[in-house]
Amino acid sequence: MLKIREVKTASNNIAIQVIYYLNYKRIVIKHIGSAKDDKELSSLRQIAIEFIKDKNGQLSIFSEENPNAMIFIEHSHCVGFYYNFFYSVIEKIMDFIGFSNIATKLFQDLVIIRILEPASKLRSIELMDTYFGIVHRRQSYYRDAKKYLSLKEKVEQTVVDFAMANHSFDYSLIFNDVTTLYFETFDSDEFRETGFSKDNKTQQPQILVALMVNREGLPIGFDVFSGSTLEGHTIIPAIKSFITKYKVENFTVVADAAMISSKIIEQLKQDKIHYIIGARLGNLRDTIFAEIDAKIIRKDGKIIRVQTDKGTLICSYSDKRYRKDKYEMERQLLKAQSIVEKPSKNKKAKFVATQNEKIVLNEKLIQKTEKLLGLKGYYTDIDENTLSNTQIIERYHELYKIEQSFRIAKSDLQTRPIFHFKEDPIRLHILICFMALVISKHIELRTNVSIKRFIMDCKKVADGRMINTITEKEVTIKGKLTQTVINYLQLLNCPH
Repeated sequence: MLKIREVKTASNNIAIQVIYYLNYKRIVIKHIGSAKDDKELSSLRQIAIEFIKDKNGQLSIFSEENPNAMIFIEHSHCVGFYYNFFYSVIEKIMDFIGFSNIATKLFQDLVIIRILEPASKLRSIELMDTYFGIVHRRQSYYRDAKKYLSLKEKVEQTVVDFAMANHSFDYSLIFNDVTTLYFETFDSDEFRETGFSKDNKTQQPQILVALMVNREGLPIGFDVFSGSTLEGHTIIPAIKSFITKYKVENFTVVADAAMISSKIIEQLKQDKIHYIIGARLGNLRDTIFAEIDAKIIRKDGKIIRVQTDKGTLICSYSDKRYRKDKYEMERQLLKAQSIVEKPSKNKKAKFVATQNEKIVLNEKLIQKTEKLLGLKGYYTDIDENTLSNTQIIERYHELYKIEQSFRIAKSDLQTRPIFHFKEDPIRLHILICFMALVISKHIELRTNVSIKRFIMDCKKVADGRMINTITEKEVTIKGKLTQTVINYLQLLNCPH
């Protein structure tokens, strides 16, 4: 039986020891420390009691008393933190969305750690242990990775159902855009190919990801294409696949000018898909341009409609846009004039032309650009009785929300650069990032703060991991909820 022994030392301090007797011999199994006064003596006695409880493995008869629960700072040190609060919140959101019913716990944890600290899949497994105390085997990931890849349709269906129930999604309006994701290699193949890169990585292979979001900016679907695919060639396959899958009857796609060509608009008309698309007014035929110039009233908020072979062209004038366009034009003119004055083969400018082997200002383009100052155009096939000119313009301007989703995916979730080299792991990586993006965007929409700020606030509620140097046992000190995260939980409808 373990006992506490107090003995006076040569320096007149009181030493506290934990002892037991064997064959009438006293055996010291732990020297707790020496006390100079009554306060230190009381502290050392309590440590000795905790040590004996832990050594004997005995609990007190009082349920609230827990062996090894007391922490003495001078006899403990911190070994790290667990972010269990963050984990529990994201786990509840995944369950609310419906992701918890889709795949194994490892797959769900890969999504959660992607939000907290993006890393490679194997590094993510290590971080799960570091940040959550959750242990997964690498072999489990290698074994089940192919199964996870087959979950794309189920994931998208779950997101669509969730968006309809919680984010006012009704199929009638979808925003579509494409981004490029590059690889940390210079070796390409049939899937990873070089092409126009939005990350200015023209020498490195890439893939294209087409993303569809609802009016709030919540992602509802995605597709992956090889890196050399033209942006405009992604829109029809992605949309038709979505329409077929969900049997959509009334569908309107909103996209910017870079996504659309005359051929694609014809295809949209044939498939009876409504569209609202940004127009490049500088590329208009002279007859259409002349009609716009004659009709438009250059006063803030004035709008006209012109019929073209690409559908109805809506043009609006804005004083704010005029000032912006004028500043940009003047800047480009200064550059052009400097090139005319000091010609250089290595310099290019918008308003420069070659005439009789001489570099001159392009007066025709300057005059046309002046007439376009303050104007913005939009193509649509939607009748004015269905949506007014103002409503169509408002729909198009909501396209910025998809850019916000790409920002989250690229910056906060670090979707790129991609370190995988085979098509299946690449597609799985995009699927995990898509699920993490859905969760992140839902949090932003409900809390009205960025996912980066949300993570930072949740990490403040950390569980401290302390080692009791007397008992050599680890004790977790639970973090206290702040008012900020309590407000988040209320907005997210997460009980705590």
